[in-house]
Amino acid sequence: MNPMNPREQLSVVALALLAALPAPAAGLTLAQALSKIDQIASHFKGLSANIQTVQHMNAIHEDDEQTGSILVKRLSRNNLHVKVAFDKPEPKTAVADNKKIDVYYASSAEIQEWDVGQRRSMLDMILALGFGGTSRELQDDYQVSLGGPDTVGGEAATRLELIPKLREMLEQWRKIELWISDKTGYAVQQKFYQAGRDYMLITYTNVQTRPDIPDSEFALPKGAKKQPLNKKK
Repeated sequence: MNPMNPREQLSVVALALLAALPAPAAGLTLAQALSKIDQIASHFKGLSANIQTVQHMNAIHEDDEQTGSILVKRLSRNNLHVKVAFDKPEPKTAVADNKKIDVYYASSAEIQEWDVGQRRSMLDMILALGFGGTSRELQDDYQVSLGGPDTVGGEAATRLELIPKLREMLEQWRKIELWISDKTGYAVQQKFYQAGRDYMLITYTNVQTRPDIPDSEFALPKGAKKQPLNKKK
C-alpha cells in the first residue's frame, strides 16, 4: 500500500474540483471568457466522468499512471462532495468535502483520515474555480490568461492559463493549464506544473452532468478501520 500524503490529497481534490470549470468558446477574448464563467458556474450541481492521471517525475524519467472515475456534487457555494475512485494500478478511493479527506485502500480495508486544517485557504481557491466562484474571485486568486484554441483527443477545446497568487498554492503548482471542451463546457484535460519539470496531466472522458446525485454514492465501505493521520488535538 502506498499512502497518500497531504499534498497528494489536495491534488486529488483539485483534479475533481477543476473538472467543472465552465468553458469559454474558442476565439473568445479573456473578458468574454470570464463573463461566460459568471453565467455558467451558478448552474452547476454535479457531474461524473472517467479520469486518467499521469504524474511525470522528470528526475527519474518516470510516469505514474492511474485510471478511475470522478464524482462531484455541489451542495452550496462553499460546500461540495468529491469522490475520486482509482481502479488501476491500485484500488483506492478518496472522498472529500471542505473540511476533510478520507482515503480508502481496498488492499488493507483501511480509511486514512486527513483534516484539511491550515490548507483550507488553498481548498477555497480551488472551489472558486468552477463551483459558484465568480470571475472576480478567480482573478483575485490567480493571474488569468487565455491560452487559445486547441484540440484534445480530436475534440475542439479552449486552453486557460492560471498562475496562483497565494504563496502556498504557488509553491505546489507554479502554473495550471486547463483544456475546456467547446462542445460540452467541461474540462477534457488539465496540466499541473510542479517543481522543476515535474507535472501532473489529467484527462477526462465520458463527462456527464448529474444534478441529483444521492449522498449514498459518496459513502465508503462500512466496517473499515479508520486511521486519523493529522487530527487536531
